[in-house]
Amino acid sequence: MDQPQKAREHWASGFGFVLAAAGSAIGLGNIWKFPYITGENGGGAFVLVYLLCIVVIGLPVMLCEITLGRHTQRSPVGAFKKLSPESSTVAHLIGAGMVMTALFLLVFGRYGWAALAALVGLTVFRYGWVVVGAMGVLAGFTILSFYSVVAGWTVGYVVKAALGQLAFADSSAAGDAFGQFIASPAWAVGCHLVFMALCVLIVYNGVQKGIERWSKILMPLLFLLLVVLIVRAVTLPGAGAGIRFFLSPDFSKLTGEGVLKALGHAFFSLSLGMGAMITYGSYVDKEENIFLASLTVTVLDTLVALMAGLAIFPAVFAMGFQPTQGPGLIFQVLPTVFHRMTWGPFWATLFFLLVVIAALTSGISLLEVVTAYFVDERNWSRKTATVVFGGVIFLLGGLCAVSVSDWQALPGLHRLLLTVFGNVEDSLFDLLDNVASNWLLPLGGMLISIFVGWIWGTRKAIVEIRHGSQNFADVHVISLMAGLKDDESHNSAVHVLTLASLWGIFIRFISPVAVLIAFLHAINWLDFKPRKAPSPPPPSEQQQEAR
Repeated sequence: MDQPQKAREHWASGFGFVLAAAGSAIGLGNIWKFPYITGENGGGAFVLVYLLCIVVIGLPVMLCEITLGRHTQRSPVGAFKKLSPESSTVAHLIGAGMVMTALFLLVFGRYGWAALAALVGLTVFRYGWVVVGAMGVLAGFTILSFYSVVAGWTVGYVVKAALGQLAFADSSAAGDAFGQFIASPAWAVGCHLVFMALCVLIVYNGVQKGIERWSKILMPLLFLLLVVLIVRAVTLPGAGAGIRFFLSPDFSKLTGEGVLKALGHAFFSLSLGMGAMITYGSYVDKEENIFLASLTVTVLDTLVALMAGLAIFPAVFAMGFQPTQGPGLIFQVLPTVFHRMTWGPFWATLFFLLVVIAALTSGISLLEVVTAYFVDERNWSRKTATVVFGGVIFLLGGLCAVSVSDWQALPGLHRLLLTVFGNVEDSLFDLLDNVASNWLLPLGGMLISIFVGWIWGTRKAIVEIRHGSQNFADVHVISLMAGLKDDESHNSAVHVLTLASLWGIFIRFISPVAVLIAFLHAINWLDFKPRKAPSPPPPSEQQQEAR
């Protein structure tokens, strides 16, 4: 039986919700990951595919999550608990599939994985679609534990930049210094502690006085810093080559692998599948236009990713570096780039402060997902839930921080995982990243689309969306594009291609399939990497004599 619901706090304004939701979406994925995967995958063509994927996957699924949250006024677990049918054939089939998988794993001697698959299958049988909400809470908890470690690195680099300690002659020296920095427990854990303390402090003060108030401060500051850095980057001699690389599509450089990476990143960059948008949506007033809010958040998130590229690539090219540097782009290449610029420490400090702000706006949303669950479903006070689980996440993140280079710092845990599951990732950091990013998020996003499209139903979802957006199910898409959304002289009273019908098609068919493809690629079951042609055999003695 559902527990009586406490009076729920709401955003003070629609503008505050948009900034908070945009802050949740805008994070390290925009400032750190998007530029380096763009550099690895050919530049402009990758950006174009990414923008298309945002429209195909990101916006429809985001509207799903916010709709679920506002309709139920609950955290992810409570939302699915309220809307799930008493019995679901689809959920039972999924549970049966997991149990069958466990039996196969048992036959092949993978006892740890078999036990895990059986546990998940039986849990799905028992709780049905509520498990999807629990996956969101678990994803938020897991992601913040390693996300805060990377965010802590950026906190440390703000300090180092301000003190002029990032003056490196080349990227090799910068890479060595970065390796020493993350291997130092004092720096890694200390900076991680600072970042988590900031997250706890903001979430502790509630939705309006904490998250919304700080989002209204941090988001404008983030855009201001980006604009300043873009102006500096594009005015450098030779910056034009970086702008052309980033914005001029060259499809000869784009591979199938690059398309799949764009597909996956479009989903991950919007904070989908981790319960954040459901949680934030639960604080939205019934009269807010959540379609317009979803569209605005998506546009802002995409805009920041593009602005980050314009701040980074012109500077990288102007200073003679290559964009294909991978994950080390901002920690190993950019310090060297800033060192070669006039007022280098100043620009480096501004840049890493920008990254800290982006990470913080996402970090508070992840902590809020966990906090909201214990407030809504376990009747904890907000203050207790925030402090307790902020502390638990800090402890798990501390283990990630000290083991980020390898497992040697945690030999007992490493041996246990090897015994139960066989081969594991290079570190606890990598293990949690793999579980959350490659499994929990895509599976959660795909199941949310299926639930809204097929179980709860698009008809009921559209009724909720129309609160605050009356024309969502009425206006014809072609009329809207033509600027005739208020034209009442149409020939037919029935509109087939409305915004609502288009959204329903995407949610029921296109988005789940697209996310499934991204998931299969993330776990290496779908591989489009170009394969090298086999080397020809060495010539025989007769062939050499003939030559």
